[in-house]
Amino acid sequence: MKEMIAKLLKEALEEEEIKLEEEEIEKLIEIPSNHEMGDYAFPCFFLSDKLKQEPSDIAIELRKKIGNPPMDLGEIQTSGPYINFFVNRKDFAGNLVREILTKKEKFGRQKINLKGMIEFSQANTHKAFHVGHIRGTSIGESLARIAEFFGEKVTRANYQGDTGMHVAKWLWCYQKYHSREKLKKDESWIASIYVDAMKRLTKNKRLYLEVQEINKRLDLRIDKNLNQLWRKTRKLSLDSLEKIYKELNTFFDVYYFESKLERQGKEIANKLVKDEVAKISEGATIIDLSKDKLGVWVLLRRDGTVLYPAKELALAKKKFEDFDLDWSVYVVGNEQELHLKQFFKILELMKFKEKTNLSHVSYGLVRLPSGKMSSRTGDNILYSDFINDITDYARKRIKERPGKILKKELEKRALAVSIAAIKYSMLKQSPNKNIIFRKEDALNFEGDTGPYLLYSYARAGSIIRKAKTKEKKLVIKELEPKEITLVKKLSNFSEVVLNSYNNFNPSLIANYSYQLAQLFNEFYHACPVIGSEQELFRLKLVESFRIVLKSSLNLLGIDTLERM
Repeated sequence: MKEMIAKLLKEALEEEEIKLEEEEIEKLIEIPSNHEMGDYAFPCFFLSDKLKQEPSDIAIELRKKIGNPPMDLGEIQTSGPYINFFVNRKDFAGNLVREILTKKEKFGRQKINLKGMIEFSQANTHKAFHVGHIRGTSIGESLARIAEFFGEKVTRANYQGDTGMHVAKWLWCYQKYHSREKLKKDESWIASIYVDAMKRLTKNKRLYLEVQEINKRLDLRIDKNLNQLWRKTRKLSLDSLEKIYKELNTFFDVYYFESKLERQGKEIANKLVKDEVAKISEGATIIDLSKDKLGVWVLLRRDGTVLYPAKELALAKKKFEDFDLDWSVYVVGNEQELHLKQFFKILELMKFKEKTNLSHVSYGLVRLPSGKMSSRTGDNILYSDFINDITDYARKRIKERPGKILKKELEKRALAVSIAAIKYSMLKQSPNKNIIFRKEDALNFEGDTGPYLLYSYARAGSIIRKAKTKEKKLVIKELEPKEITLVKKLSNFSEVVLNSYNNFNPSLIANYSYQLAQLFNEFYHACPVIGSEQELFRLKLVESFRIVLKSSLNLLGIDTLERM
């Protein structure tokens, strides 16, 4: 409907020699809070300086130029500086539910034929996967689904640190203090070794010399026993991460590892020295970006071992060699903002031709009420502990409901509710905002939470299952205000998803999902469905709500439940 109104306004504005694209006009169109003021409104304030008239006079003049409204529009009126558009609500509602019920999960889709890559999660081996990691993983998966919704071919990439100083610290600590312990595919055990390493190294800085030697031997691959331990523990760590990704409804098309990029990183570093982009300083290979106020990037240590920046440059090149990409997005924590600025600047100095196709999405930290989480100190919530806590809570809540439930089904529902609670709490805020994570908030089954959305979907399903209507012809009588509001919200779905796509911001869909669920529950309480005069239409409206909410939650990486 907005597109139709924008086209009418564009033609009217052109008669006043005001040239605006339809997309620009659509952004200016508002939705009045009061139904009596119309379904859509166009403000004329911004035209006052250009046309040298009062906004109210401009509104009247533009209304005249629009002429008779098309069939789908009921009336077009002016109210002060606004042009108010009234849709033919019965026709609009009927056409909308027919479209949703026909297209189902394809409702709202457009076709954008591009190929892209989203690099996200990037959880390192030999470290904990904690609550903070969930946010980057959830954002990346959601962005991939949103792009795919518009027909894009998306490659999900995970670049994991499986070598470097953090791995050397883990191997050093295990060999020196834990060698009698059996190796385990257990996230919490793997994390505990790293935390112990950091505590010991903090107390005695001289021990770093031993770690540096381990790192050098690991880099050169000259120690057979060390290499064997590294390969075993690397696999255990990666296997434990796969279990987590499966629970989070996330998968990856390609995995890149630091260990596979060391040789290319060294080659790039040496070439940059030859090209006088980098230089040798006190034995290390660096790039001085101080004139751009970006500090110094170190590519190689004095001992020749490769640092993360050199491997990052190698990966940028490899991505475009491996895939014919139109774009590539990095999903990273906002504490890496400087790193990304340095990275993009160096690609520019390297004359990397695909640089313009690269961008990034920064997300804020997840903090505990007591402060920042850290895998170094162990002051964090491990994913394994976290999911167990929430699943226990969800299990108890489900068992409180009437009726018996099989243990297998109970576990399935409890996990689905838990993942919805976790992921929604991570996605409902704009990515760049920090989150103070409170367990009590994420576990709430009412209000702005994942479980509330699942409950709303299940409630709508319950209504459908109870219906026994045999009516076939859809006849719509006068619509109640709550029906009109819900219909309008459903019609906004495509616009919300497109905005989310254009702004790399899943929170727009998350917030829309909550608002939609609220309006559905208000409609449900105000407008009886079963046995009402409008039973068939209301049933179709309920089913339309289910389709759109399910699509919204799917774009967030959240599975729905038929019963709670």
